[in-house]
Amino acid sequence: MAASHSSAERTLHASLPSNLADYHAFIQTVLEQLRELNWEKEPLFGVHLALEEAISNAIRHGNKEDASKRVEVECRLAPNRFWSRVCDEGAGFKPDEVPDCCRDDRLEVIGGRGLALIRAYMTRVQYNDRGNCLTMEKLLGDPATNGACGCQ
Repeated sequence: MAASHSSAERTLHASLPSNLADYHAFIQTVLEQLRELNWEKEPLFGVHLALEEAISNAIRHGNKEDASKRVEVECRLAPNRFWSRVCDEGAGFKPDEVPDCCRDDRLEVIGGRGLALIRAYMTRVQYNDRGNCLTMEKLLGDPATNGACGCQ
């Protein structure tokens, strides 16, 4: 993991193995640095959840836990902004084709909840054309991202 920062802005990079055990320390480092930038508990929870979902999805669904593949993560941290790009080496997917987990007929079906949570907690979520690279951003003070999933 590489890190660079001034007192106001910080950048973290990690090349993570495709297993579900080795990425938690990186997430804790991101959260610790956001705490140093005076982020409060509620937005930290959203960042934690979204970053956890993005990385675990890249490992499980993108790289299929293939030990020969890596997940590349870049995070930019500031007092009022969290930005991250998570890229895997998989074939990609089409996010618009993942069924809405909040639909009445999908409430009991497993799958799609992680994407819904990422969208709920982040201000902006975008995928590359291939669907193997997720860029997400959280701006503090954005009333649209209070963590409500939208499920009724």
